[in-house]
Amino acid sequence: MSDEVLVNVTPRETRVAIVENGLLQEVYIERTGKRGLVGNLYKGTVQRVLPGMQAAFVDIGLERTAFLHVTDILVQQDPVEVAEDQCSDVSITELLREKQEVLVQVVKDPLGSKGARLTTHLAIPSRYLVLMPSVSNIGISQKISSDEECIRLREIVTGDLGDDKAAGYIIRTAAEGVVAEDLLEDMRFLQKLWVSVQQRIKDTASGRLIHAALPLAMRILRDLPGGTIDKVRVDSRGTYQSIVGFAKQFIPELVPRIEHYPGERPIFDLYSVEDEIQKALQRKVQLKSGGHLFIDQTEAMTTIDVNTGAFVGHRNLEETIFKTNLEAAQAIARQLRLRNLGGIIIIDFIDMMMEDHKYQVLRALEKSLEADRARHYICEVSPLGLVEMTRERTRESLEHILCEACSTCNGRGSIKTRETTCYEIFREIMREARQFDARQFMVLASQELVDLLLDEESTSVAELEEFIGRPVKFQAEALYTQEQFDVVMM
Repeated sequence: MSDEVLVNVTPRETRVAIVENGLLQEVYIERTGKRGLVGNLYKGTVQRVLPGMQAAFVDIGLERTAFLHVTDILVQQDPVEVAEDQCSDVSITELLREKQEVLVQVVKDPLGSKGARLTTHLAIPSRYLVLMPSVSNIGISQKISSDEECIRLREIVTGDLGDDKAAGYIIRTAAEGVVAEDLLEDMRFLQKLWVSVQQRIKDTASGRLIHAALPLAMRILRDLPGGTIDKVRVDSRGTYQSIVGFAKQFIPELVPRIEHYPGERPIFDLYSVEDEIQKALQRKVQLKSGGHLFIDQTEAMTTIDVNTGAFVGHRNLEETIFKTNLEAAQAIARQLRLRNLGGIIIIDFIDMMMEDHKYQVLRALEKSLEADRARHYICEVSPLGLVEMTRERTRESLEHILCEACSTCNGRGSIKTRETTCYEIFREIMREARQFDARQFMVLASQELVDLLLDEESTSVAELEEFIGRPVKFQAEALYTQEQFDVVMM
């Protein structure tokens, strides 16, 4: 599989699209006013310690205080891994106190109304390694499957450390097959970087940034396996030069594949990226067979419903359902990456009678998600025929970045009918007529409501005026929505 990375830069926004075999798979967006915080190091001040939640709120200079759970502190206090059932034995009050200064790292960006998620277990990544200042062990990516390669890499890193066990390392997937000289150079770079970070810790006031993560484009190139990247196209000359400089230092084999795109046609139009982004904001996803998905993202979870739609098949109902579910499994895996959906995800495949079909659909979903770098876990088909899964969520979904709740429905997805609002107006007029001695009433409402009241509901208005014994006037307000109205006594 070959990846093509498209980088679109404007003064206030950077967008990176990852295209696999001509099809958009992932989109990353970073805006100047809302840069991602994951990986940033801060010197924070503990504002509140909550023993009941076993957590603390830490001020790191952002709009909202960040969240630090006790399990994210235990790792630093004791390098030996602590079992989950033992976490309750250590109280947060034994580890933190209010007004205490702590060095923390952001592991999750602020999501919705929640502040950033923090850890005191620092991790500073480079191309091949991740420096872990608070531990002394050497870890290896599970994606490196060769035992011989794991032994070789561990010996290189351990040999360079010698007796100095002040810090630990995680060997990343990109290190597989890398010669010892490149790996050792990466180690020395991280060691120098950590020395400079320690100096900034001493010189920086509380609530300030200590060390910022790389800009979006460099971060993507660092984290993608270099061997799979076929080409990197950048439409900004300045950003192109920065990326080339970064690649020369950390990913020299990628330099020949980086090119500046000077074309007049927008770079995201090359593979219909703009169209795919617009489709990713829609609730309905069309399948090639004629079936479709409905994807609904809520605060608690994301639900995905699979339907056969116009696909009627060629043999029998069970075979039609099976083929639709297989196609849906591949489409769902792509949509999860493209929309960056995380948390709890419930998939309602079309009910299948044969156990072998259920097994094959589940395996198809797992296989399609192998290319997803976000951690995920898939459960077996439940007794209700649902597939439950979780996917790591470290940043906002595409919809939350590009959209906001509708000002008319406030995110409900529906509004009251005009008839419903009309009858609410009638009830409000009757309520005020009983309580106050007004000469007449004036109703302020949207033009659509006023038209309905003066046309289809004119008889009801006449009956209301006769019942309360006072006239009712109407005035259209251009800024009122279909649900808004005011009854003014005159």
